[in-house]
Amino acid sequence: MAPEVPGPAAKAPELPEPAAAKVKLSPEKAARKSRESLWMLRKAIPRSYRLPFAVAMPIILTLAWCALTLGKNPVIKPLYIASPPEVIRATLAMIFEHTLFADIWASTVRIVIAFVAAAVVALPLGIAMGAFEPVNRLLEPLMAPLRYLPISAFIPLFILWFSIGEMQKISFLFLGVFVYLLPVVVTAIRAVPEELVQTALTLGATRWQVIRTVLVPAALPDIFDSFRVMNAIAWTYVVLAEMVNAHEGIGHMIQEQGNLFHTPQVFSGIIAVGIIGLITDGIIRTLNNVLFRWRETGEVS
Repeated sequence: MAPEVPGPAAKAPELPEPAAAKVKLSPEKAARKSRESLWMLRKAIPRSYRLPFAVAMPIILTLAWCALTLGKNPVIKPLYIASPPEVIRATLAMIFEHTLFADIWASTVRIVIAFVAAAVVALPLGIAMGAFEPVNRLLEPLMAPLRYLPISAFIPLFILWFSIGEMQKISFLFLGVFVYLLPVVVTAIRAVPEELVQTALTLGATRWQVIRTVLVPAALPDIFDSFRVMNAIAWTYVVLAEMVNAHEGIGHMIQEQGNLFHTPQVFSGIIAVGIIGLITDGIIRTLNNVLFRWRETGEVS
């Protein structure tokens, strides 16, 4: 029997190329896909779109504001809504008279004192309520109704208890921050996965060690992030707090200028509060990103 003659070497089967390598999108299709990705559910938008989206509404609102308030016969009278040039002039006048920054500083000091006091009380209390169910059962019936009560209704009581000085204003701000911060702390402590707690206990950790090394570090990013909301609440309530026998402060300035029908000054105070809120919110957000870099942000480049 004749031996077989080897034929040409068999060609190795080609591996399929990845789909992404095969399909090259045209510029039109790539642009269409990029637009579609903007509206994906709960997805961050690309960085290139963030600035246009951030400035679009402020520009639109400013143009509408100018259209309604400028001209010889404005659509809205200056008594009701001051025009942008009038607000700028009023703001510069208060800056050169050294009154605006003094009012801002007075309000900032009150907020910082109340904020620190609320955190000092709410953090340990919230950790205890989140870690130990008996403590939560004991205090929850007292704390839960406070979240649904109008904080401004406590102003007469604070005047009765602390007179009309600084203590009344700081106590009011303290309560306004505390009633919202405490539930956040409790929720953050309870949101820590149970596997982490049980693992620490299995390795021989005491309850105090579990709280100190597991619960608090795991919950701290969410607690710190909630400070942004607490900051907004504090700047909202400071206007109410300073309407009672205050001699300085941004809320006092707004109330005083409003009584005199000085609309540009009122708008200056409102805009100042908004700008300060944005600045402090950015500071807290930056600190959060620096302190807790290990958290996943889910950002899209």
